[in-house]
Amino acid sequence: MQVEKVAASRLADADFMNLGFGDVFSDHMVTCKFEEGNWSEPKIGPFEPIPMSPASLALHYGQTVFEGLKAFRGTEDGRVRLFRMDKNADRLQDSCERLCIPVLDRRIFIDAITELVKLDQEWAPSNRGEALYVRPIVIATEGHLAVRPSASYMLVIFTSPVCEYFAQSRSRLYLKAEERFTRAAPGGTGYAKTASNYAVTLRPINDSVNQGYDQILWLDGQSHRFVEEAGQMNIFFRLGETVVTPELGGTILPGVTRDSVLTLLKEQGIPCLERRVLMEELVDAEAAGTLQESFGAGTASVVVPIGRINYLGNDICLPEASNDDLCPALYDQILGIQHGELEDRHQWMTTVDG
Repeated sequence: MQVEKVAASRLADADFMNLGFGDVFSDHMVTCKFEEGNWSEPKIGPFEPIPMSPASLALHYGQTVFEGLKAFRGTEDGRVRLFRMDKNADRLQDSCERLCIPVLDRRIFIDAITELVKLDQEWAPSNRGEALYVRPIVIATEGHLAVRPSASYMLVIFTSPVCEYFAQSRSRLYLKAEERFTRAAPGGTGYAKTASNYAVTLRPINDSVNQGYDQILWLDGQSHRFVEEAGQMNIFFRLGETVVTPELGGTILPGVTRDSVLTLLKEQGIPCLERRVLMEELVDAEAAGTLQESFGAGTASVVVPIGRINYLGNDICLPEASNDDLCPALYDQILGIQHGELEDRHQWMTTVDG
């Protein structure tokens, strides 16, 4: 892979004692172009603006997909490891297919990320829970105004040292069940990681934050009665002794952390169900005392507890935190694996050498 290193690193200018989320970017980035029917060999060069025509199809019709994953520094050995990169490679391919973007070979994707993180591994923070966030994005670059798939594309991969996404939020999130706006609908792009999926959430999330909530609880697009996602996270409920999460069904993003949580819970013998979850079921479960816990799961947030959900003007209140809660245990297990503190039984981690 062709590599052009920066003349002078910006690492010394980064304030690792006060990291935000996505405020600072590392020295290098990967670029890879699709032209004349083929993807080129990826190149690594300095992180810098990319040239684009104002007529680029990505800017007009949203033919853009992306991914998000993290690399972690080992607590004891200091080595940098990427978490479940293969799952992100698979999901990017699914997203590309949905938006008629030529699929990138997963080996090219994995190798490009590995080499980039290896080069910029000094940017990986050392505090537990912090990480080097990796953002791959594929954009349609052809300058044209017809509504059709682009003839050319660019893959860009860059990294950013980050704190935990909800580091500055209250200890347990307060959600508003969205009764008007819709994130995804059957037959749409809910399962894909497209730019448009996030653009349509900005107005309702902004409104809810201004009303004092932390995030939106997205409901189905037909009846607005079935639970789908919590902001940019998958969501889980502990009803009695069983953990329930909404089934995917094409409108919900198949989260990598979601899959990890289900794997760990099943490994521990905790009953798990993937099925539709009705809001009225949660109201009834709170009244009956069987709604024990709720938490969100995602790459940016890891696992975060939920304290209240406002639905139709009334709060569904989760019990106070207890020693039996699954959320803190799952958080410690996942971070333990990511930081090399616990055995990686499922081979989720890829160590970056060099």
